[in-house]
Amino acid sequence: MAGRRAMRTGGTGMRGLAAAARSSPALPFLLAAASAAALVGGAYFWVVVASFRLPDSQALGCRPDGEGSWAIGVFYGSSPFHLRPIELEGRSSANGSAWPVANPVLTCASATDAGYPSNFVADPFLYLQGDTLFLFFETKTTTSMHGDIGVARSFDQGATWEFLGIALDEAWHLSYPFVFKYENEIYMMPEGNKKKELRLYRATKFPLEWTLEKVLINKPLIDASLVQYEDNWWLFASDFTRYGTEKNAELEIWYSSSPLGPWKEHRQNPIYKADKSLGARNGGRLFMFEGSLYRPGQDCSGTYGRKVKLYKVEKLSKEEYKEVPVELGIEEPKKGRNAWNGMRYHHLDAQQLDSGRWIAVMDGDRVPSGDSTRRSISGYLGFLLAIVLVTFVGFVKGAINCYIPPSFWAAPARRNELSRIVPVYRFNQKVRRYSTSLGRYITATKARLNEKTWSNKLFFCVIALLGTMNVCIAVHFLLGGNGTEEAYTHQGQRSQFTLVTMTYEARLWNLKMFVEHYSRCESVREIVVVWNKGNPPGSDAFDSTVPVRIRVEELNSLNNRFRVDPLIKTRAVLELDDDIMMTCSDVEKGFKVWREHPERMVGFYPRMIDGDPPQYRNERYARGKKGYNLILTGAAFMDSEFAFKRYWSEEAKEGRDYVHKNFNCEDLLMNFMYANASSGAGGRTVEYVHPAWAIDTSKLSSVAISRDTQKHYDVRTKCLAKFSSIYGPLPQKWEFGRRQDGWDK
Repeated sequence: MAGRRAMRTGGTGMRGLAAAARSSPALPFLLAAASAAALVGGAYFWVVVASFRLPDSQALGCRPDGEGSWAIGVFYGSSPFHLRPIELEGRSSANGSAWPVANPVLTCASATDAGYPSNFVADPFLYLQGDTLFLFFETKTTTSMHGDIGVARSFDQGATWEFLGIALDEAWHLSYPFVFKYENEIYMMPEGNKKKELRLYRATKFPLEWTLEKVLINKPLIDASLVQYEDNWWLFASDFTRYGTEKNAELEIWYSSSPLGPWKEHRQNPIYKADKSLGARNGGRLFMFEGSLYRPGQDCSGTYGRKVKLYKVEKLSKEEYKEVPVELGIEEPKKGRNAWNGMRYHHLDAQQLDSGRWIAVMDGDRVPSGDSTRRSISGYLGFLLAIVLVTFVGFVKGAINCYIPPSFWAAPARRNELSRIVPVYRFNQKVRRYSTSLGRYITATKARLNEKTWSNKLFFCVIALLGTMNVCIAVHFLLGGNGTEEAYTHQGQRSQFTLVTMTYEARLWNLKMFVEHYSRCESVREIVVVWNKGNPPGSDAFDSTVPVRIRVEELNSLNNRFRVDPLIKTRAVLELDDDIMMTCSDVEKGFKVWREHPERMVGFYPRMIDGDPPQYRNERYARGKKGYNLILTGAAFMDSEFAFKRYWSEEAKEGRDYVHKNFNCEDLLMNFMYANASSGAGGRTVEYVHPAWAIDTSKLSSVAISRDTQKHYDVRTKCLAKFSSIYGPLPQKWEFGRRQDGWDK
């Protein structure tokens, strides 16, 4: 009887649990919170992450790599202490569309596109053969995920490079391909510490075929460099078996009468073994300049290969060694991750050309060592925390709303004399008392966390916000790439452009924000501010990573935007109103499209001229008509030489006078100039690129030039009639979405 009663009571408790679970809001809340977090995470990806570019050749090479995304650049100068990057030399590509060619000149895409998938290229060494340059470097292949030695060739002193193939491939990792000539033979001494020996190879068919000549030293030495100094050959290298503070902080010297050996250790070995910032590990080829010997070394403090340091060797003998640091003479990159060498550069090979000038190759990276691993861990932790938050809240809500009767823990039993002394009965009584107390606490907590109270709503809003933030963090780290807004290549090359904006005194606050943002874009070389009215600021008034030039105009006119400027050193110009803010990635997309079609104007705001008489229509109307025939030049790339000269030609004089009189329509006149140019006759003259987002910052203040949009458009319609009567009609529309990459949708 007692047993049946206990079973009935227990059954009631289970039914209560089931009913409580059905009535609990935990599951709906869990689903709602997860859906909201996913929705916000998707929106975050669309607005922020999707606007960033993907690396070149991602399907085969250039994948996220824990070792980094190393690339190689070229520098020139009158001495190894006055080296300037190739873009400042004004070198152009005869067959490409780089005006000028910009660093890096060799990347993982160079190897991948040539049929040798690579995640990065690093450790460059030059070999000069008359006017032909050969470049040997480490390339991390995607098949074995270790380093091979690649080689490229240049016939124009480094402006363009042809990837020739893999010069040396072993079963173990190879890097640091020190190449030199000795007694009419060409040798290579690459790093291969996994083999625990320093090997020397001889070219049998330069530059792609090599054979093992001999093992120089039976020790796992890394980054070994040779130099002939006074009556001996000297070998500088580091022992990679070191650990702790001595890792990347050790340097050894060996000497011999021949680069073929035998080699003897220096009496002071190891020269360094305690501080990674000293540049103990070699950072490239030692070189002679004005009778002195110099050694590049790596500062490995903070991250591996953070920067190159240069040392002047003051004493080198079999018994002594002394060196002192000197200035390298290369300007530090300022654009952070948006620069190809913004986070670290760790290798330099400087050599003198037959002309007497110097050339140097250097590698660089836009991310620190281990960046992809840290991003993956951060992303997965973000998702994990979001799941834990939602699960915890759902569990707490379900537990609070679930009523558990005391009989669930211990069934009642009939009292008798025997039961009072049985331990099980006394234990059951304690359990019932504790469960009753627990029930009172749960009831009180449930009352406090009633869904209808503001405190409870606030609590769940905070939890939902934290969960959403964690989802966005996870999306950012897992899908957002390495956080860079990187330049695109065209025909394997990068280039640069000049940004030109027009403003006046009342908009200075806006201009400062504008300059600070766009100066960080990788392809921006200079910012020219066309100052139309008021007291101009000094160039030092701006937080900029590139030079800012203030061009003060005598006359306040919109025609000044397109004035011929002989100080502009790039062929490409981006005319951009100072109240337009968009991502550097979108700017780089527009630049790539313009380089594909430099005879066109490439812009971000399409317009449609339609009707009889023709009327000026906005983007919304153009979308409805599924096409456009005009680009707003307040945000457009153009050829500075062609466009500016065309605008200031005698043919455009009547139009310029009309623009000056009405203080409007300068972009319409430029579109008519392009449409009527002989090079554009019968062909396409403008092209559209869709930005991920764009903000008009002037609308946040009282200094917008055209706050009354309809009045502004009415004036432009009148301009259309005037310009059409002078220059003829504009071309018919071009449809959206014709590009394979979808950038014009």
